[in-house]
Amino acid sequence: MKKDIHPKYYPNAIATCACGAKFSVGSTAEKIEVEICSQCHPFYTGQKKLVDTTGRVQRFKNRLQRTEDLKSKKPALKKTKASIKKTHKEKPENKEKKNK
Repeated sequence: MKKDIHPKYYPNAIATCACGAKFSVGSTAEKIEVEICSQCHPFYTGQKKLVDTTGRVQRFKNRLQRTEDLKSKKPALKKTKASIKKTHKEKPENKEKKNK
């Protein structure tokens, strides 16, 4: 290993959670602030709680609501195989021209 190229390692760095819990970890930063830890994470606590710090869930719900609104306003047109064939059939006039 080369000397003097690695960052300083702190074996007892203090990590502080948003819930107020503090614990020591090994890190290259002396102090760390985290949003969630094992003391407040729903998986470890067994409580059902929504962890959404960036608003992703709300953006998804808004997008879903807009989609449902559009569906209710405008009925969907279903294309059947028969209707597709009708639109793609050649006119009889064109067939006669091709045969000449």
